[in-house]
Amino acid sequence: MLRNIKYFKGLGALRFFAAFLVVIHHAEQIRMKYGMLNLKQYSLFNNGSLAVTFFFVLSGFLISYLLLKEYGKTNDITVKKFYYRRILRIWPLYFLLVIIGTILLPYFLGFLGYKYIMPYSFKDVFLYYIFFSPFLVNIFYGHHLLEPLWSIGVEELFYIIWAPLFKFLRDYILQIILLIILFRVVVMYLSFLGFFGPVIERLIKMLRFEAMAIGGLGSYLIYNYKNLFSHFIFSKLSQLFLIIFIILRLFGFQFLSENSFVFHFLFTTPVFSQILITTIFAWLIVNVSMNPKSILSMDSKVLNFLGNISYGIYMYHMLIIFAILIFLKDYLLALNIINSSVIFYLVLTTIVILASYLSKIFFEDYFLRLKKKFRIDNVKVNS
Repeated sequence: MLRNIKYFKGLGALRFFAAFLVVIHHAEQIRMKYGMLNLKQYSLFNNGSLAVTFFFVLSGFLISYLLLKEYGKTNDITVKKFYYRRILRIWPLYFLLVIIGTILLPYFLGFLGYKYIMPYSFKDVFLYYIFFSPFLVNIFYGHHLLEPLWSIGVEELFYIIWAPLFKFLRDYILQIILLIILFRVVVMYLSFLGFFGPVIERLIKMLRFEAMAIGGLGSYLIYNYKNLFSHFIFSKLSQLFLIIFIILRLFGFQFLSENSFVFHFLFTTPVFSQILITTIFAWLIVNVSMNPKSILSMDSKVLNFLGNISYGIYMYHMLIIFAILIFLKDYLLALNIINSSVIFYLVLTTIVILASYLSKIFFEDYFLRLKKKFRIDNVKVNS
């Protein structure tokens, strides 16, 4: 039954791959900043923003399905319990990183005598973090070690409004989802035309509510219209076509002609290209998790393990990249691009996975166990 799914297979793997795309994006960005040999010119290493878009779609999909399922089981939605569950999942690691990045790290670097100038002080930014507006820190202070937290703030704003909408406007939720998507399309187009100043333009790029709404639309459709996902949507031909599209989007900028009309239309058209890839991400989530004949088989113990710690991978990776460069920069600079990259990524991947695993079992799991107190009976998905 599509209304009683407890586990969406394969999503852990997709979570991990998206998180790792963010890791390698920032890794090459930082290596370039410090004058090191890097792979920044290759498309694969420039997909951090695309990966975060996928996270937004996945979040909208899972949270919306959870709310639909709760309403279907209880004929109500307990907003307070929903908030408690999100708080226990997101806040502990989020605020731990805020403390590390704004208080402990500056003190530690000063103690070591390392000359790194923080772009802000704790008093400059703590209110932004407390009120879940880290995207404003990125806008006002530029690149910094807590830069990935911006997307957490966007998701928290989404969570605040999403559960009440499902509770009080349940009968109009489809119309609301479509209106959010339409509103965002109009705003993005106006931004492209230059109707807003630079700060507002950056806010518009960051507040990706249309991506979460498209994920929510996917949940709504599979929950209410199980026959919609017919032979065409799940066919081998459509899978092959859309997977090739995603691969070209990830890798293809080095191999596709920039003079190609098709290339520009699909990948660089303002607004349209963004909505297109976001919609394809929603399809990918549904196909991988629900299609019994999916050509992408991602439900394995290793990938599920990596997906289970992907939140930590996403949150810790900037600090770990920075630490590696503090201790290994001179050594890596002496190597050629191949050896430098292999050693760098072996060390980075090992430490990121280890740190995220230890964080999960010794820190995050304590709070996740408390979520059971606020879970509705028989209402659970892998969110």
